[in-house]
Amino acid sequence: MPNSAQSAPRNAGRLRRWVVSAIAVCVIAWLGFVAYIDWAMRQPPEVFGAVMARMPMPAFFVLPFETLWNRTRAGNLNAGDQAPAFTLKELQGSEGPVDMAALWKERPVVLVFGSYT
Repeated sequence: MPNSAQSAPRNAGRLRRWVVSAIAVCVIAWLGFVAYIDWAMRQPPEVFGAVMARMPMPAFFVLPFETLWNRTRAGNLNAGDQAPAFTLKELQGSEGPVDMAALWKERPVVLVFGSYT
């Protein structure tokens, strides 16, 4: 029968392995969650919105959302670069899509983004 002096180091070793394993599982889960959010941020707005709608509030305290967002949405345009060509739907939808490149040929185009609330 082992005495308590021999079982104490063995129990301490088991506890240490258990703690290290639990920490490793938590770190792997956190990295997987960060990778999932990074993937979602690179998707179209509908997909990203659906993911964020299901996001529990405590996740905002443990994930680097601002860093991920800034890296994901940084883009590769610099001041003075020509804007990329794109097509937009008209608000009323009466005339079909508007090709911005076609408008640039006729006259300068200014796009204003903002909130008016």
